[in-house]
Amino acid sequence: MFFALIGIVIGLVIGLVLPFTYNAAYSLYISVAILACLDSVFGGIKANLEKKFDSSIFISGFFGNAILAAFLAYIGDRLGVPLYYAAIFTFGGRLFENFASIRRILLNKRKSETKVEE
Repeated sequence: MFFALIGIVIGLVIGLVLPFTYNAAYSLYISVAILACLDSVFGGIKANLEKKFDSSIFISGFFGNAILAAFLAYIGDRLGVPLYYAAIFTFGGRLFENFASIRRILLNKRKSETKVEE
């Protein structure tokens, strides 16, 4: 948890300090890649709560999913077929599933802690 917070702070500082912008033509690819990264982050949080977290799986999924999603969007754009919908439905659905699992795990932990105190 401590390293995650340090990473978030470093990312925020880099994002605020560097004047990096990208061409608006790439916004579709970047948005799909960000969705894939968020899916990996929520999956990592869920795995951590279940005590099954493996950093190599997380890192490979984080970058692999982002690259695959951006590649699907790029190929679909070149072919004139909206292949990015596949990434949106897959990663968007998994994102909500992971969020629901995280919510259930946290609520069950809270209930079990409350029963122990009573």
